[in-house]
Amino acid sequence: MGSDKVSRTAVRRRGVALLAVLGALGAGVLVPAAPAQAAPRCAAASSGGPVQVAYVPDWVESIAVDRRGRMFATAYFSGRVYRIDAPGAAPVALTGDIGANGGIVVREDGRLLVGTGNDLAHSLTGGLLPVSKLLEVDPETGSVRVYASGLGGVDGVATAPDGTVYTTTLGGSGIGRVTPDGRVDPAWARIPQPNGIAVSPDGAEVYVVQTTLSPGVYRIPAGDPGRPRRWVAAGGADALALPDGLTLDGRGRPLIATHAAGEVWRVEGGALCAAASGPELRLSTQIVYGRGDRGFAAGRLYRAGVDGRIYELPEAAGGPG
Repeated sequence: MGSDKVSRTAVRRRGVALLAVLGALGAGVLVPAAPAQAAPRCAAASSGGPVQVAYVPDWVESIAVDRRGRMFATAYFSGRVYRIDAPGAAPVALTGDIGANGGIVVREDGRLLVGTGNDLAHSLTGGLLPVSKLLEVDPETGSVRVYASGLGGVDGVATAPDGTVYTTTLGGSGIGRVTPDGRVDPAWARIPQPNGIAVSPDGAEVYVVQTTLSPGVYRIPAGDPGRPRRWVAAGGADALALPDGLTLDGRGRPLIATHAAGEVWRVEGGALCAAASGPELRLSTQIVYGRGDRGFAAGRLYRAGVDGRIYELPEAAGGPG
């Protein structure tokens, strides 16, 4: 009872905070119990619904998997980073409260980069007062050091092949960039309400989810950040779906978690379709493919969410390893 009760209380409090953010942004959006119109089903979607493989007693904001098939999760309320060694294993608190309530990625050297400041205050003020940090966390010991500072409240985090790091701040418009030599630009590019973020396999484009007002996906040329291009838009009732985290499948196509639609979207042929769906997928925050040949393995897709539950999504499997 204890952990579930804490989780439910945390969800209610975080939901209030989320609606406050949306209200402050002037979104005028209420989360529906279910959309009146769902995205069309993707042609390549296979059978098999979500399967729970782990549980963290907190709002899980973001997840990432390393080459050993271990999953790492950021917890919104406790501010911790958790490690889950394999499906079915109990989560281990890798850190204490380090304000780790934003995105998380695994670098090529195996260390973690974790965003901080994804709370209401830092999210709304990050455009004017970029004081949030990216932290480097040792996946074995949990030791923490500051990798970069001077960013807006960090929600999404993505890395490019050359080691450049990009970040988003939901309550603002700035896309942050940290170069491998440590230069920080909190407003490298701008789009409204940026959230989930990923980099194309060749590093030439940065894909960013816009969550509210006019949800969709932007493409930002890495060499010309002043010219972001709107790629796809959510239409009809999907405009209330609150798209969130973003990853790329094995063909470089974006997959997008949604809060309200109960779906994972994929971009196919310049439009959105549902690659996975089900009531378990409501209030999803992030999706990520596994890696390696064990644990959370390559070719398998995993979802995290407000409820702290990690699901494997067989419907949308077959991604990169």
